[in-house]
Amino acid sequence: MQYTFLGKTGMKVSRLCLGTMNFACQTSKQDCFRMMDEALDMGINFFDTADAYGAGLEDRGGAEKIIGRWIAQGGGRRDAVIIAAKVFGHCAAFYDRHEENSATDGLSRYKIIKHCEGTLKRLQTDHLEIFQMHHIDHNCSHQEMWEAMDILQKQGKIVYVGSSNFAGWDIAECCMTAKLLNKQGLASEQSLYNLNNRMLELEVIPACRKFGMGLIIYSPLAGGLLGGSPEKLEAGRRTSEIQQQARSKNRDKIER
Repeated sequence: MQYTFLGKTGMKVSRLCLGTMNFACQTSKQDCFRMMDEALDMGINFFDTADAYGAGLEDRGGAEKIIGRWIAQGGGRRDAVIIAAKVFGHCAAFYDRHEENSATDGLSRYKIIKHCEGTLKRLQTDHLEIFQMHHIDHNCSHQEMWEAMDILQKQGKIVYVGSSNFAGWDIAECCMTAKLLNKQGLASEQSLYNLNNRMLELEVIPACRKFGMGLIIYSPLAGGLLGGSPEKLEAGRRTSEIQQQARSKNRDKIER
């Protein structure tokens, strides 16, 4: 396995990261445990998750709970992995729907701190190596966000701050605000990037280079679309109607 520093940080991560978006919703606990053990055996020390991942809108947080149970087995599992988590969306199963600040999307200081504590509890750990903003919140100032992250860093609950699905300008504005506040700034950006979608090359990748950020890619095979076109399209528990339509529509491109 190859390892690299995450941006300008001194933290090394494997070039392959285990994503957990389908944990709890499409993958059983046993299969999740097996995948995490095999990933670790292969040298993958980088796991990505989010409080929004789980068994549908009514049971978010399920992926974090599975990772937490895996960590609880011991054997040095927690010390062996770098965990990147996220905050933005609601987590309905764990928060009162009438509690407006948690039942809606956003990045207020209140929500960032509260949801970080929920994530730590579900993961059965006392800290996160990377805490990412899952999406931009245009209703909340960057200053408020950085103040929340600063509190969590001083408490030892998070080490680095990252972004996800940010536009190039959002990255620049966020990093410049951090500089004015004497903060380290964003360590990484996580975005969709593959041969079928190269929009990142226009502004996001240049912004990451400018601010010395690591780039974490998700859906490198476009949800399996670039993994090859099967002779016969058959529905299964991991093949949705949308995925079948995408394969049919892009078959010529895939087979080139």
